Amino acid sequence: MNTGRLGLIACFTLLAGGLFTLSAQTPNANGVPVHMVVTVEPRHGSDVPTLNREDVMVYEGKDRDQVIDWVPAQGDRAGLEVFVLLDDSSGSSLDTQLADIKKFISAQPASAKVGIAYMQNGTARVEQDLTSDRDLAIKAIRLPMGYVGANSSPYFSLSDLAKRWLPDGTRHEVLMVTSGIDFYYGIGDMLDPYLAAAIQDSQRAGILVSAIYAPGVGHFGHSYWLNYWGQMYLAQLAEETGGEAYYIGFNGPAVDFTPYLKDLTNRFSHQYLLTCLAKPEKKPGMRPVKVRTEVHNVDLVAAQSVYVPGTE
Repeated sequence: MNTGRLGLIACFTLLAGGLFTLSAQTPNANGVPVHMVVTVEPRHGSDVPTLNREDVMVYEGKDRDQVIDWVPAQGDRAGLEVFVLLDDSSGSSLDTQLADIKKFISAQPASAKVGIAYMQNGTARVEQDLTSDRDLAIKAIRLPMGYVGANSSPYFSLSDLAKRWLPDGTRHEVLMVTSGIDFYYGIGDMLDPYLAAAIQDSQRAGILVSAIYAPGVGHFGHSYWLNYWGQMYLAQLAEETGGEAYYIGFNGPAVDFTPYLKDLTNRFSHQYLLTCLAKPEKKPGMRPVKVRTEVHNVDLVAAQSVYVPGTE
């Protein structure tokens, strides 16, 4: 066999391989519409580039879903609702950060609504429902009760809020301020079923959960072991719902919440509303997804699972 023929065979082989790759990357044109909120983050620096719909890819396993809408959450699509969910078992150190939280509320755009709730005995006790009145929201903030019995599990409270806060086309965000310690389940592994349930309830409701660590009272406020796992749980919660976890450290409470709250406000201003076509299945359920882009110096942060309605 001469070298020319070998070269021709190699050319066809490479071409076939390329066609196979392109075919495998072609998004499915048929499916069930699914909506997500995606935050765009720069990997380096502070400049956040503008992304177009063709820059975004959504995968269910190896299958690529078609992206049919990718709209900046701005202008008439900027609707935002934020619940500040405070742990009533937090220690007195939270007192100094309440002013930071109030400034965060005041800094939200006029189009946003803010609600205040406290984690109590496994429920989210709403002190102020979602409102555009900043003064009402700020007045609802009070010192935490500061005793462990105020909250059996912060994840019960989050699930309670998520089940009552149904998707309505508006961005839904929760800022949790808690130690993350689950007094009901305990700590020491990543198998907490109440954390898993809270993650799934939040994903199903389309809620992005961000968290700031705040130590509890007594022994629970200074135990390295307890607070290590509490922060691990909060990090997992934020990662899987598309939010952000702040203050991973073990030397007591954060001195100042301001940098975290400024970062969270900045994240709100760099979000997009994504609609893709998920694979149709007869039964509804949660489906793992990955949102990706090949644009340089950009990460896309979103929930790792979404609820997909059934076709029956």
